[in-house]
Amino acid sequence: MRQKNNTRVTDFRPNPGKRTKIQTKPKSAEMTPGMGFQIRAEIDRPTRELIEVFRKFETTDISDLLNRMYTMHHTIRNLVNEKPLVGPAITVKLYPGDNLMLHKALDVAQPGDVVVVDTSGSDRNAVFGDLIANKALHRGIAGFVIDGLIRDLDGVKETGLPVYARGVTSFGPLHRGPGELNFAITCGGIVVNPGDLISADSSGVVVVARHFVHSAILKLTAHQAQMKKYIKDVKRGIFSNDWVDSQLKADGCTFD
Repeated sequence: MRQKNNTRVTDFRPNPGKRTKIQTKPKSAEMTPGMGFQIRAEIDRPTRELIEVFRKFETTDISDLLNRMYTMHHTIRNLVNEKPLVGPAITVKLYPGDNLMLHKALDVAQPGDVVVVDTSGSDRNAVFGDLIANKALHRGIAGFVIDGLIRDLDGVKETGLPVYARGVTSFGPLHRGPGELNFAITCGGIVVNPGDLISADSSGVVVVARHFVHSAILKLTAHQAQMKKYIKDVKRGIFSNDWVDSQLKADGCTFD
């Protein structure tokens, strides 16, 4: 015991006077390699020829062909201009509030790629701004689809890149990680794999699985030929709604 100013001070060390090793707490927040913090540099993409053909189709027709199952949430829209966007997906999964892996995507993406970003549900801060937009422009990236927010809208507009996102804020991100690059993500409620074809226009954003692109083109081409004549006739006032009554009767609707 030691006394100071009549106050008793107790030394609770196991062996007072002997140096003891201080136990440190395990670093539970330390990043570890592997799932959640990984990069895949090489992916398979649809051919350029197939991508060019896909530019002829509107997202509404593509969505219908896919049984209306692979269209992203309507709040993801082009915030910059009216440009459509077609290209293979580079997928990025970010830690909430961070965009380190999005910066790395600039080194992995090839000209014509569409960078698709999963922000892990973050709805407070931006993960994309004018600096990334300008760098992407020089790398030949076609555009971005972001399930989250962006900032520096005026500067982004200057680049002319189409950027589909949920909204705009001045609140910026950190650059620490972790994150994933070119692994499966979700964006706008739809699973996106690297190399899937992204088609976006004023009606929305659609995802076509890479292995289905060729078949989709064949079906869309046939459908487009049929619809072209039908739409032309409708505009001239030549149409019948008999199919509506047929459907109602088939479903058992009662008529008074």
